[in-house]
Amino acid sequence: MKMKKSYLAVPLSAALLIPAAGVSAHGHEDHSKMSHSSGKVSLDVSSPASDLRATLDQILSEHAYLAVVAMQKGIDGKEDFEQAAGALNQNTDDLAAAVGSVYGEEAGAAFKEIWASHIGYFVDYVKATGAKDEDAKQKALKELDEYRVEQAAFLDKATEGRLKAADLEAGLKVHITQLLTSFDSYVAGDYDAAYSNLRKAIEHMYMVGEGLSGAIVDQYPDKFKNTKVDTPAADLRAGLNRNFSEHAALAVLAMQKGIDGAKDFDAAAGALNQNTDDLTASIGSVYGSEAAQQFKKIWSSHIGYFVDYVKATGAKDDQARDMAVKELDEYRVEQAAFLDAATEGRLKAKDLEEGLKVHIDQLLLAFNSYNEKDYDKTYPAIREAYAHMYGVGEGTATAIVDQFPDKFKGAPSGMPNTGLGGMQEKASTTGIVWSLLGIAAASILGFFALRRRPQQ
Repeated sequence: MKMKKSYLAVPLSAALLIPAAGVSAHGHEDHSKMSHSSGKVSLDVSSPASDLRATLDQILSEHAYLAVVAMQKGIDGKEDFEQAAGALNQNTDDLAAAVGSVYGEEAGAAFKEIWASHIGYFVDYVKATGAKDEDAKQKALKELDEYRVEQAAFLDKATEGRLKAADLEAGLKVHITQLLTSFDSYVAGDYDAAYSNLRKAIEHMYMVGEGLSGAIVDQYPDKFKNTKVDTPAADLRAGLNRNFSEHAALAVLAMQKGIDGAKDFDAAAGALNQNTDDLTASIGSVYGSEAAQQFKKIWSSHIGYFVDYVKATGAKDDQARDMAVKELDEYRVEQAAFLDAATEGRLKAKDLEEGLKVHIDQLLLAFNSYNEKDYDKTYPAIREAYAHMYGVGEGTATAIVDQFPDKFKGAPSGMPNTGLGGMQEKASTTGIVWSLLGIAAASILGFFALRRRPQQ
């Protein structure tokens, strides 16, 4: 592969590099960029390096999610398979453009050809499964093995050995195995395993994003103003990005499964609840089970209202649908007030209400268009909803770091030695992320309890 040596002055275009800054990745105004009363923005949260990491995290994790969705749609013969596959291909275009903006158009095109091939092999595997053609399945697996060798060699060369081919091959094996296990479990009717592996596949790609961005920043430090991808503040941002974006992704999928009356609805909804539990358990570990359950009841409420909306849609009950929308409107006012108080005004309630309206409207558009079989609207809405949550993660992290700066003065842990190996998530980072969220939440749990609507 011939690598381009005259790199762009600012690697990655602004639209890719900062998907949540002012304009979303899909060209719509982004209300998730939350206001900050002090006027200070932590460079550790939003530095050139951490922006690169966030961009790659978004594209790579979305790849895993859309791949699983497309494979499910394919084996089920769903009418929206083409649009799901199209969204996955658009994600590939985004990733290839990102690679090309660093290494040149020729390298970007070469990357796209290799990367797209493994998506094709997954499609072959799905088709072979549907046809019960064991020989074709084995051929697809063989081609996936060959793919990971080729992909690893490309990235080793592109990063000038910062990412080692052997480690990359091992990491790609993890990625491939997670997607196949999720799909095979789905086909076998083991839906809990299907969604557990979906969540693992999404999480794994954040390790990939950190490793790949770390290699690029180490390769071109001047282009990234000598900032680092793995500061405590950048880790906080990445953790929040993962949980917020996964929430949006799983909410959309659960709503689709609900209106379809699919057998895996309970498992899909369960995965969404596990996403909520990740936050709740962390708060509980600091403030006890009573505070955690208080928090969980409020946080879970808007998920419940989405479920109500789906049920009302299925029953063709317009009055119940309107009630669910009203409850969602009340929720966003309550949630905005909570975060304003938690961050001591660093996040403004008015801006938060607008951002939550964007989130709610995106999920409802994705669902309504799916129910109306207008799939060309469904998948752009899903991608916008996913991208939007990265602005939420960045804004929330910025407020928390400004509120508790002493907690984020630690040095970066050093660039991972592999971009795609199955690295273990840093325990210290997880502790910082969740203990600070717990601090913020507990500071107004009393306020929150007073504002709760009585149970219906």
